[in-house]
Amino acid sequence: MNWERLRVFATVAEQSSVTAAAEALHLTRPAVSQHLRKLERETGCRLVEPAGRGIRLTNAGQVLAEAARSVTAAVSAAEHDLADIHQQIIGSLRIGAVASALRLFVLDALRALTAEHPRLRPTVRDGEGVDLIPALRLGKLDAVVFESWTGWPARMPAGVELTELLTEDVQLAVAADHPLAERESVRVDELAGLRWASCAPGSEPHEALVQTLRSHAVDVEVDHCVTDYATMLSIVAAGLAVALVPGIAQRLDEPGVRYLDCEPRIRRTVAVATLEDRSTPAARAFVSELSRTANI
Repeated sequence: MNWERLRVFATVAEQSSVTAAAEALHLTRPAVSQHLRKLERETGCRLVEPAGRGIRLTNAGQVLAEAARSVTAAVSAAEHDLADIHQQIIGSLRIGAVASALRLFVLDALRALTAEHPRLRPTVRDGEGVDLIPALRLGKLDAVVFESWTGWPARMPAGVELTELLTEDVQLAVAADHPLAERESVRVDELAGLRWASCAPGSEPHEALVQTLRSHAVDVEVDHCVTDYATMLSIVAAGLAVALVPGIAQRLDEPGVRYLDCEPRIRRTVAVATLEDRSTPAARAFVSELSRTANI
C-alpha cells in the first residue's frame, strides 16, 4: 500500500468527508477520491460507503483507518525526531488556536515562517483551549494558542511550557442604538437583564462571562452561542445581544457597534503552549515568530 494514499485515507476517516479531507490536505476533491479508489483496489476491499451527505467507514475501512492513523503518527514522530537532530525547520507543524488569534495574527506568523522555510508544512485547527491542550499533551498538536480571562484563568498541566503573547482589555460591545451606547464605561453589576452573545458553553469566553457576572450577583442569559467574534459582532450590531469582546477582535471593525470599558477591568491574555520535552525546532521557530507578529 502506498504511504501517500494511507495518509489521505487517515484524513478521510478523521473528517468523515471527502470534501473536508481535501480541504485539510490542500488537495482537490477528485484527487482524494482517486486515492480512495486506488486504495480499495490495492486492498481488495470497499473502505467507505455513503452516509447522508457524508461517508462512513465500512468494517474493512475501520480496520485500515486504525492502521493508517498509527502509521501517520509514526511518520510524524520520525519527522519531528529527524528535524530535531539536524535543527532543521522542516516537515509538519500542527497548530491549534482560538479563532480570534488565528484570524488576526497566527496566519501572519505562519505565512512569514513558511516563506523563510519552504519545506515546512503547517496545518491549523481552530477551537478552544479546553479541547486543544489535551490534544497537545497527546502529541496530536505541536503548539496551541489559547486564552486566559479574568475570572476564568487557564490551568495548565505539568510539562506544558507557556509563552505569553499579549494581554488586552475586554470591553462590552453594544449596538449603536443601545441605551448604553452613549456611555464611556459601565459597572459589571449594572449588566443585569441583558441578552448575551458568546462562544459555546465550556469555552473560555463563555465561562469567563458567566463567572465574571455571577461574581457580581448578575444572572446571565446567553441566547446566541457562536464560534467566532465576527459572527458575534454581527449579532451585536443587529441589536439582538451584547457581548464581551477582547481588543484584537475589535479590529474586525463591525459597523454599528460601540465599545464600553468595564468596571472592574476585565482582561484577556493570549499565550502559546508547547510541550517542554517534545518541542521541535519548527515549534520553537513558530513561537518566536508568533511573539513578533502578535505585538505588531
